[in-house]
Amino acid sequence: MTSLPPPSPGQAYMHVSALQAGMLHLPTDFLVQGEKHGYKHCPSLAFFLRHSASDKHFIFDLGLRKDLESYPPAVRAHYLDTETAQMRTRCSVPQDVAESCLEGGVDPATVEKVVISHLHFDHVGEHTPFTSATFILGGDGAATLADGYPENPASYCLSASVPVERTLFLNRTEHLTTPIGPFPLAYDLFADGSAYIIDTPGHCPGHVTLLVRTSAAGNWLYLGGDIAHDTRLLTDADTDIALTTESGVACCVHRDPAQARVDIARARQLVKLPGVEFLIAHDWKWFEDNLENAFLPKQFVPRKL
Repeated sequence: MTSLPPPSPGQAYMHVSALQAGMLHLPTDFLVQGEKHGYKHCPSLAFFLRHSASDKHFIFDLGLRKDLESYPPAVRAHYLDTETAQMRTRCSVPQDVAESCLEGGVDPATVEKVVISHLHFDHVGEHTPFTSATFILGGDGAATLADGYPENPASYCLSASVPVERTLFLNRTEHLTTPIGPFPLAYDLFADGSAYIIDTPGHCPGHVTLLVRTSAAGNWLYLGGDIAHDTRLLTDADTDIALTTESGVACCVHRDPAQARVDIARARQLVKLPGVEFLIAHDWKWFEDNLENAFLPKQFVPRKL
């Protein structure tokens, strides 16, 4: 039976605070098979995490950048379409991650690590304020960057999405070698069992998720990025990712639907385990319910075991 490692004596864990990182409208029938066409006003959540023992800290995801015009032409044309104001995702960024950090009392220049779940436009944000950070990406993302814009004019990814000279690309021979719960490949970020970066490549090449302890007693929080775009996919085995829209048009938000289903099935197993809570990047309900109590400088409070 799948289980998670019990806490060690003096077990370190992570203090977790959400960060505002922009909003976007997502079409509902692109997310879950059989849904009526409509739109959900969703956050692109980012997180500030601080190690309980060492006070070391890092950020998971950078959300949207404020300057939408700085995205590659392919992104602007397909998702934003700012010239005709027909924004498919109707993005707005009242506050980006750097501004959210400053408002919460954290200087972006002091952030030590930034883990990017994947290289889609609503997760890479703007890296330039994080001048001291080592960036961490799933290794398969390296090829996406190498083929990015402007070198490839048709690419949806900016080749300068991260500072490559201080980026660690996690590979499956040196880094992603630790099994955790139902997932076979993970990286123990602090080598103490407090935070695991998990290989979940179904959404797109290089996609990773994060599992962190949130107490010394056995609480965990799974930050799922874009492993799923609706919480029901992680709680209801009868809910499936969309392969067609309501009108019957073939469409899937995951690059590899078969692998995405494997990743989601594993995540379902994980979130059923005692003490495990989860958040996905575009969880509109959690955002609405917790905007006043879980965003930096405030912290996510684990539920009682």
